[in-house]
Amino acid sequence: MASNTLAQPQCPTLTTNDARARQTITNYLCYAVTAPGDPAHSAMSPEELPESLDWRPAAGHDLVFSHTQSTYWIKLSLKNASTQQALWYLKLNYPLLDEVTFWQKHEAQRAHSERPPLKTGDHLPFASRGIDYRYYLLPITLAEKETLTVYIRVHSSGALNVPLSLVTPEVAIEKSNHLTLIHGLFYGALVILAAFNLLLYASSGTHYYFLNAFYTAAMAMFLFAMGGFANQYFWPGSSQLANLSIPLLLAVIALAMVQFGWSFLEVPRRTLSEKTLRALAWGAGGLLALTLVMPYTKSILINTIFVLTVIALLSIIATVRWRQGYQPAFWYLAAWMVMVVGALVYASAAFGYLRDYLAREVMMQAVVGAQVVLINYALVHRWRLLNEKLLDVEHQARNELELKVHERTSQLRTAMCRLEKANRKLEALSLNDALTGLYNRRHMDNLLPELCLEAQRTRKPLTIALFDADHFKHINDTWGHDFGDTCLRMIANILMDHAKRPRDVAVRFGGEEFALLLPDTDTDGAYRLCNSILEHIRHTSLSAPNAEPVTITLSAGLAELTDHKSAQELFQSADEALYASKHQGRDRLTYARSAPQSTA
Repeated sequence: MASNTLAQPQCPTLTTNDARARQTITNYLCYAVTAPGDPAHSAMSPEELPESLDWRPAAGHDLVFSHTQSTYWIKLSLKNASTQQALWYLKLNYPLLDEVTFWQKHEAQRAHSERPPLKTGDHLPFASRGIDYRYYLLPITLAEKETLTVYIRVHSSGALNVPLSLVTPEVAIEKSNHLTLIHGLFYGALVILAAFNLLLYASSGTHYYFLNAFYTAAMAMFLFAMGGFANQYFWPGSSQLANLSIPLLLAVIALAMVQFGWSFLEVPRRTLSEKTLRALAWGAGGLLALTLVMPYTKSILINTIFVLTVIALLSIIATVRWRQGYQPAFWYLAAWMVMVVGALVYASAAFGYLRDYLAREVMMQAVVGAQVVLINYALVHRWRLLNEKLLDVEHQARNELELKVHERTSQLRTAMCRLEKANRKLEALSLNDALTGLYNRRHMDNLLPELCLEAQRTRKPLTIALFDADHFKHINDTWGHDFGDTCLRMIANILMDHAKRPRDVAVRFGGEEFALLLPDTDTDGAYRLCNSILEHIRHTSLSAPNAEPVTITLSAGLAELTDHKSAQELFQSADEALYASKHQGRDRLTYARSAPQSTA
């Protein structure tokens, strides 16, 4: 039978002025579990609760409950022992709750001033929380010597974590600022790494860079949603998206994991590992579609189990590839071992099997950060191994050629002379561009590191300038490739006319891309030289096949070795300056004023 619950025996009363008592708030909490079918299950206010309701003391333990259809009631008695009115905030530090309702029941003489209940949760718009914060905040104002009882009704289709804390406004602001800094650094780092991998993909066309960016962004978005930020900033008015986003992002993460692992591990075709990855990819795609129609309680459980299965199988496949001699798989495996531990602990906390959800959330961020670092190191290691293989192949080819040369006999001296002449001619062809007569990319790649070492040893300046013909595709499409070749030869002739010193080197290293290597030239001298080249090009016209005069322009990027450590950094700075010229309107020169950030 229903009666007024306020007459029930109270839990221990927490003195709000006692900081130690506030820190041990779980010693003052009582809770009740109302299962479906119980008379109290349908109660929508404390007054409707039956008098016989079984209130249990939390006894210092966190309130953590696994998946259930029960409704949970929590009671906390507070007393302001001071002689002044004061304000506190009751924080519920778990954002993923469907329905949460707060009541503040004052002592009898102030019953007329009681506040209306605060009804909120993921099933309601974010604005229902009253305070724009990812967790649930209940402001509590107590007059001098006043006693108040807080009732909380919680119902959710997933696991329940009810980590409560009572803090002063100053502490609430301080903790919020600290968490904002930590989360900003964490999510900012993930966004930067994802963007960096996208740039690597755009410049190299290597698919696993794109897939790594995809995985990093998906993981960041998942943690963003689990932390309550997505509901706060992305879809505050959509309770449907607030509930759908978590299982949906789990399916996306599973798909990203499989695709990246498949690409990075270079799994041989028609093997058991390849068939497993194919099945996982189709499974992730199927779950992505089923999540849109399945109930939340089923989809969150199924998708979590599937993600853990994907992590375990990827770890096994990485182990197999490592044992097969694929060295980058070691660091990939290390990354997933970290993720296995973190994912199990985080999932257990999210499903209510472990306590202290806030600590698990911070731990998961550390795990993801460590995994992303290890994965990116694995990418660097893989690139280094590929580079070493290329160098070994080149070295082996040179050794074989030298061995064949030494094996020639004196009877073949004439043939050897002819061969040497042919080799010299072939070398000249391999170092020069056939269309323009300039040096080609290979010669620049060989020469630039030597010039950098020489400049660093002698402390003399070294400058590199990169040029790119603006809208060159339009010229080819409009007047044909023959006229385009004429334009390229004209550019090459102007470069050679301006780079007159014996040590200046003009290079064509791409379709419409040129470079000048300028030893013993500082930035000012190179700047004047490049501007004169751009001016010369700008005022030089060619006659198109239809007799129409055509002029072209160049965009240029300039960099000096001064604060660069290697030829690669120097070239990268000039290339970034060139792209800056492109983005700023073309037909201009941009100087790279600092070295690029390290990519290792």
